[in-house]
Amino acid sequence: MAVKKSFEESLQRLEKAVDQLETGELTLEQSLKVFSAGVTHAESCRKSLNQVELKVEQLLKQADGTLKGENFDEQR
Repeated sequence: MAVKKSFEESLQRLEKAVDQLETGELTLEQSLKVFSAGVTHAESCRKSLNQVELKVEQLLKQADGTLKGENFDEQR
C-alpha cells in the first residue's frame, strides 16, 4: 500500500532530484532512476495543486454558480 505524501514533502523530494541531476555527477542509470522519481513527485505535486484549486473554486462559488473573483493584491 502506497503512503500518500504531503505536497511539501513531494516538492522537497522533487527539488532534491533536480539538484542531484544538475550536479552531473550521476551515472546514466542513476540519473534515470532519479529522473523517474522526480516525475513521480512532480505528478504528486500537480495533483495536490489541482485539488486545492478545486476547493478554492468551491469556496468562491456564488449561489448562482458563477465564481466570485478576488483581487488579493488590492486587499493589502
